[in-house]
Amino acid sequence: MKYKRILLKLSGESLMGDKQFGIDNKKLSEYAEEIKAVVDKGVQVAVVIGGGNIFRGVQPDSDGEVIDRVQGDYMGMLATVINSMALQSALEHIGINTRLQSAIKMEQICEPYIKRRAVRHLEKGRVVIFGAGTGNPYFTTDTAASLRAIEISADVILKGTRVDGIYSADPEKDSSATKYSTITFDEVYKKGLRVMDLTAFTLCNENKLPIIVFDMNKKNNLVKVISGEQVGTLVEV
Repeated sequence: MKYKRILLKLSGESLMGDKQFGIDNKKLSEYAEEIKAVVDKGVQVAVVIGGGNIFRGVQPDSDGEVIDRVQGDYMGMLATVINSMALQSALEHIGINTRLQSAIKMEQICEPYIKRRAVRHLEKGRVVIFGAGTGNPYFTTDTAASLRAIEISADVILKGTRVDGIYSADPEKDSSATKYSTITFDEVYKKGLRVMDLTAFTLCNENKLPIIVFDMNKKNNLVKVISGEQVGTLVEV
């Protein structure tokens, strides 16, 4: 395997499947099976999931914002814990040992985030799911994924999306958009491409942590990525 320890970043929206909101059990099971396939190959897996399928930021209504930014961000963090618990349950249902660690203390349902403990779980072959983002408002789950990946010395961040890589433009809106197989961090900055939010992306750049953006919805793609096959787009220094 090309990568021994990975951090997989999933969006909350990806768990919706064909639904308009919430969690689709079929999609959840598919992701669990994909993760199991790489765990069975001896790869150490950590996961960060967004919360956009449940709550995404502050949506102002016609009377203006009722929920302030900080409160809204904490609500989003709780949404990520719900998704993390769902993935934990799906993984354990198929025999994968897991640990859920939260940046916000919730002793009844998950461990507090402790870097050394997380690494030890990974070394023992457990999938570690990081919930509640960074535990701070004004930071996205992309930033949480970058931060945790650096802390646990992951070899790569794998960003599972519904598109098969990074394009020169949105391929769903522009049929002439071209796909990059590899691209540097500097080129992403210069071209103004959106891979992650700027804070997360800069963290990876400064710590020389490569990112692979790939289609998580295509069966066996995750195994292909960790095997070193050309799947998606590789961002490196």
